Amino acid sequence: MLFNSYDFMLFFPIVIGIYFLIPRKLRYVWLLIASYYFYMGWNPKYAILIAISTVITFISGIFIHKANQIENKTLAKRLKQWTVAGSFISNLGILIFFKYFDFLLQNINLLLSNMGVSIIEKPFDVILPVGISFYTFQALSYTVDVYRGDIQAEKNILRYALFVSFFPQLVAGPIERSGNLLQQVDHVEEIHVWNYERITQGIILMIWGLFQKMVIADRASIFVNQVYDAYWMYGSFELIIATILFAIQIYCDFASYSLIAIGTSKIMGFQLMENFNVPYFARSIKEFWGRWHISLSTWFRDYLYIPLGGNRCSRLRKYFNLMVTFLVSGIWHGASWSFIAWGGIHGIYQIVGDIIRPWKRSIEKKYNMRTESFSYKLGQVMITFILVNISWIFFRMNSFGKSIDFIHRIATRWNPWVFFDQSLYGLGLTQLEIDILIVAIVILFLIDLVRYKKGVTIDIFLKEQCLWFRWFVILFMIFFIFIYGIYGPTFEASQFIYFQF
Repeated sequence: MLFNSYDFMLFFPIVIGIYFLIPRKLRYVWLLIASYYFYMGWNPKYAILIAISTVITFISGIFIHKANQIENKTLAKRLKQWTVAGSFISNLGILIFFKYFDFLLQNINLLLSNMGVSIIEKPFDVILPVGISFYTFQALSYTVDVYRGDIQAEKNILRYALFVSFFPQLVAGPIERSGNLLQQVDHVEEIHVWNYERITQGIILMIWGLFQKMVIADRASIFVNQVYDAYWMYGSFELIIATILFAIQIYCDFASYSLIAIGTSKIMGFQLMENFNVPYFARSIKEFWGRWHISLSTWFRDYLYIPLGGNRCSRLRKYFNLMVTFLVSGIWHGASWSFIAWGGIHGIYQIVGDIIRPWKRSIEKKYNMRTESFSYKLGQVMITFILVNISWIFFRMNSFGKSIDFIHRIATRWNPWVFFDQSLYGLGLTQLEIDILIVAIVILFLIDLVRYKKGVTIDIFLKEQCLWFRWFVILFMIFFIFIYGIYGPTFEASQFIYFQF
């Protein structure tokens, strides 16, 4: 079930209506039922996988809690370590089987063919369950949090099951922490369900999310798909424009899901963590990762990078930790060498940035560069955006070789005349569609600029404005969605990009 589908437009009001009316003690049970129904809309049998992950991590938490009561501290520590290891091996084993089986088999066969050995036949097809990477990481973080003593083990399996399967963020995040969402689930009876300001803010976030998805992301995807799917037919500027539009597409597509998830949760009285904070205003790659997919980047920081040693070690070991973290981040996104390359590129960016930082500061000081000036900051933003776009090529192409060829064409097939011969209007979008896209991107830029300057999200910003201005903006976005959104009689709600991860 997609947020931008007619099914969800019927599903969510029913869920909210019953949630508001039923006795408080039954709220978490109702939300658990709704969450499983929401997920089973894709493939009912794969709900079993969520249940298995839930049971394993729930029991792991109980075992760790029991181990803490053992007087023999050495034995207790060993039992807890084995419990965490078992939780990780079983959950990651399921994830690897369903997400990476084909990739591993393909590479094993490639290796065997080079050795002259017969190829292994594929015994069966494995379909990737929607959102498996997200809920697996969320469940595993609970096991670690209990092990570290950050939270107490949950005793109610139904409440814990709701934490793992909470439908607004189940299939594409944000990847929630037990210290935040599980604590709210435990106190769901205390939520004052009818709160006008909170519900209004949630609706605003949902509308803004739908605007980003249906007006910008889905429209930009038409141009992007046209060029990327036949990139060898186009010159430098079509490829550059398509890459920039893909950067905007994936941002609006993914951020929109997070916004709608946060908005729907807020209507019900839950506060999810922020997942995007104007990433394309970042002035360095390090800052970019502090603003992009925040729930995932902080997950890797807390549960992989820091346990590896973080930066409290030698510089060489620090760079190793960084590279491992980003390579794992890359393969988390998909079973392809291009995703691994994408992660590796960002790891290299981080390492090179750290190496040249002292030289950069020395040059700035030597030449008395105005580092706080608008022009200097703008230059940093532009360089960062260019570097991010280069990495997006590998992400979008899903082939390392084709990505290199794509970049080669950008560097060698210059064709500036496309801006004057109207050939850009034949790449899936008419002149009117391109004009609509440009206007929508300008609106996105202005709202992100307000977010960057004032440090508040659109719902908080509109709350601070006059009533007429607030409703003008809301109605304007609704108008844009209904008039210029990508849908129609033959339209099928397009899947969010991160569902495949």
